[in-house]
Amino acid sequence: MRHARSPFMRILHVILLTTTLTVTGCSERHPVEPDEDSSGAPAVETATMDGIAERYVKLALAFSAYDGDYVDAYFGPEEWRAEAGAVKRPLETLKAEATTLIETLAAMEPESAQVDRLRRSQLSKRLIAMRVRMGMAAGIELPFDQETEQLFDVRVPDYDPAHFQSILDQIDALIPGSDPLHERVTAFQSNFVIPKDRLKRVFDRAIAECRKRTLTHLSLPQSENFEVEFVNDKPWSGYNWYKGDYFSLIQINTDLPIYIKRAVDLGCHEAYPGHHTYNILLERDLQKGRGWMEFTINPLYGPQSPISEGSANFGIDMAFPGNERAIFEKEVLFPLAGLGPGEADRYYRLLELLDQLSYADNDAARDYLDGKISRADTIDWIVAYRLYSLERASQRVDFIEKYRSYVINYNYGKDLVERYVETRAGDDAERRWAEFERVLSLPLTPSDM
Repeated sequence: MRHARSPFMRILHVILLTTTLTVTGCSERHPVEPDEDSSGAPAVETATMDGIAERYVKLALAFSAYDGDYVDAYFGPEEWRAEAGAVKRPLETLKAEATTLIETLAAMEPESAQVDRLRRSQLSKRLIAMRVRMGMAAGIELPFDQETEQLFDVRVPDYDPAHFQSILDQIDALIPGSDPLHERVTAFQSNFVIPKDRLKRVFDRAIAECRKRTLTHLSLPQSENFEVEFVNDKPWSGYNWYKGDYFSLIQINTDLPIYIKRAVDLGCHEAYPGHHTYNILLERDLQKGRGWMEFTINPLYGPQSPISEGSANFGIDMAFPGNERAIFEKEVLFPLAGLGPGEADRYYRLLELLDQLSYADNDAARDYLDGKISRADTIDWIVAYRLYSLERASQRVDFIEKYRSYVINYNYGKDLVERYVETRAGDDAERRWAEFERVLSLPLTPSDM
């Protein structure tokens, strides 16, 4: 585990690490002046946070021409998008502009208000992460751990296989038999698959319950809304496409069998109090409330990603503390899905143990992306240490190939948010929700937490 460092030292450290990605024409650079910008882009009128934020958004939109996954959502002025797409600027020019904005931010006088300091920290790290992705788009390859630190502001632990084996031994005892363990687990879980013709009613009820429990503690705009679509042929199981104005399109992938646990998982993760809620609060409190235009864009790769994914996963426990989820599923969702509760207790014990294997995803991604193992070996690792079926393990590797080190945001991000909330609130339920709302509505980064 890494030691905590101050936001300033973390920023300085990451800037030093990314110097190999910087394109400069001289050995020294200076803050941007009103009428001068070596990147070739329109100059910042004044070296203000708002001016830099606007330039950042336009730069991110321009970079999306090279990296189609970088901009996950945009709901700012349409003329900015049109301006960015009018001419495809050279990638080297975009990298130089990112460096200029990073240096301009670093040269500004420190802010007195904490929220403004947090804003500067996140904006700087967003720019650093974008410059790193620009380098990756140009063909630069980074070791896995360096990639996670520079993109997501985190370095995740590397576990020995013995760590996972002790958990596998417990699962072996729970699901006994002579077949390979992953086959036994898949066969057992097949008793808890939602029939396709019942998916909509089960998900509708699960999301409604997630929403009701969230609104008991958090105030959201009355106009907030979402739409659910069932799709296929995707490398992910669920996705939230936030459209702005408090509206989300939530897609659920039906390529593989969907277990009953996924209804609450995805209902909380993608909607309440997960991504839909997180994006609403950032839009309402920071973009509309404070006029901070950088929150009109959601970059997929940046320091907010561990918090976004982590809060979405920890939000499941926030909405359903203790055994409340198991009770709700057995009493409400099982009947809707046409499932019997006979083996439910063993199922929930299995889920607890499987969750403890989640960091095996990170180790598989690290070794695969660092070129230590092949795709086939990665699938075998995930089958052996995550107990996925061959088809599900293959889909997981598809995800790793497309999104690379992003996989760490789900498990490490959850642990990060959980530690933050529990350290500040303990067992006080209302205080926990207050601290959780703080995570969702402030421009925090992992090193701030």
